[in-house]
Amino acid sequence: MFLIKEMPHKERPRERFLEYGREALSTHELIAIILRTGTKRTSVLELSKSIFYRYPSIKALNQASVKELTDLPGMGSAKAIQLLSALELGKRLFAESFPKNVKLLHPEKVYEYLKADLEMGTQEMFYALYLDTKGALIKKQLLFIGSLSSALVHPREIFKHAVTLSAASIIIVHNHPSGDPTPSAADVRITKTMVQNGKLMDIEILDHVVIGKGKYYSMRQHNIID
Repeated sequence: MFLIKEMPHKERPRERFLEYGREALSTHELIAIILRTGTKRTSVLELSKSIFYRYPSIKALNQASVKELTDLPGMGSAKAIQLLSALELGKRLFAESFPKNVKLLHPEKVYEYLKADLEMGTQEMFYALYLDTKGALIKKQLLFIGSLSSALVHPREIFKHAVTLSAASIIIVHNHPSGDPTPSAADVRITKTMVQNGKLMDIEILDHVVIGKGKYYSMRQHNIID
């Protein structure tokens, strides 16, 4: 098994990190630092390159499962868990980069806030963003996973959290794994049901934003919500 410290000095990612800074390292070098070791037949840099070439982007790598990663030669479950844990920390850093009183009243802001969670998702995920009277975010809540239907997405679950949090309004967000954010008939029907329930409870549904790959669809901007 080849350790990074056994490689020529100029090829050691850790030494390059210390000398030039983390920004100077390539993606596969950063992966190599996380993995630490290779195998008897493959150096850690070769292993990290094989991962980098297998997945076209960090977003795609983030969607990989432990099982998918362990199918790669030289990748055991421990290494897969290390790598996915590092990516999860990156996601959480991105989420924390938003101020606590972030305002998400424009759909582009909603998209920027949730794209790390939803843009590359392989199944539909349904979030509710609960806002105070000034439009500042109180809480982001993942409510459902799976294809949206009126049986799955029940107003009771959405408004239960709103009452608990004393939210004044809600923004609904979900993704389309196909990449096309155009809402389906079920999406529109569910949205209109939520809007009507919100009026009865005096908790406004401000928008329903559907996130695809690199783009979004705002139902308020398209006058589905008025």
